[in-house]
Amino acid sequence: MNTHEKKSRLLLYSAILLHQVLTAVAFPVAKLGLNYVEPFTLAFMRFTLASTIFIPVLFWLKAYRVITKRDHLTIFILGLVLIPVNQTVFLVGQSMTTASHSSLLFAAIPIFIYILAIIFLGEKMTFRRTAGIAIATGGVYMILSGEGVELGASSLLGDALVLVAVLAWAVAAIMAKPLIVKYGAFRVTGMALVYGSLVYAPFGLYKTIQFQFDGVPWQGWFSALYLAFVVSIIAYFLWYWVLKYMEASRVAILQNIQPIIATSVAMAMLSETISEYFVVGGIIVITGVILTELK
Repeated sequence: MNTHEKKSRLLLYSAILLHQVLTAVAFPVAKLGLNYVEPFTLAFMRFTLASTIFIPVLFWLKAYRVITKRDHLTIFILGLVLIPVNQTVFLVGQSMTTASHSSLLFAAIPIFIYILAIIFLGEKMTFRRTAGIAIATGGVYMILSGEGVELGASSLLGDALVLVAVLAWAVAAIMAKPLIVKYGAFRVTGMALVYGSLVYAPFGLYKTIQFQFDGVPWQGWFSALYLAFVVSIIAYFLWYWVLKYMEASRVAILQNIQPIIATSVAMAMLSETISEYFVVGGIIVITGVILTELK
């Protein structure tokens, strides 16, 4: 491996690590905001703010490669999958369950993406990668079960909605892969978000007009800003940019480091103690990730 290749791989892994940090923090931040703002209004605030950033940049990028009508339609459908189905359903589900439940369910993303990538992108099924995904996913469940995360009837509907959001995210990753190779990660991400936001806007605006903002503390506004700028713009771009250069199943397996980051952040911010489940589960996750990355 030459110096350029090493630098490129280091950049890709650094980008996905940053993505995992930003999205790991998003679970408690979203839950915080939902304590003060109902989910449909929070979603409208998030997507409107993100779209105001994307739209002027997208107009500037129009001078580059022309997008075909067929690809425009695919990006529009991608926007529907990402916004009304993935993110809006996620916020509704998150309001009915816990952040830890959501992170547990999102641990299934690598499995779904791996299967879909084999079926639709022609990626090869290998014993090493299959074993790595299974091992890493098992490590995630060990970490979260050790923290007392259990799926129960009390949050069953919320968990089911989050699972729908998980499936939508996996489908979106597969749909976006060929598009971002042709047109670039920022352009496809931005157009999909704007298209999805426009479809969602009438319903979201209706709910927002009805919502009483009196008494919403700074935590509610901070949650909307974080979800809009940090997650919908920065984290989305990082995810799809890495997806442009790496196989979908390989990018997906790196998602399993998220619970390790989330728990570490909680330890630092909330002075939580480290458990033996975290240590053992973390070692298992890292082992599984390394196994999938070995040549």
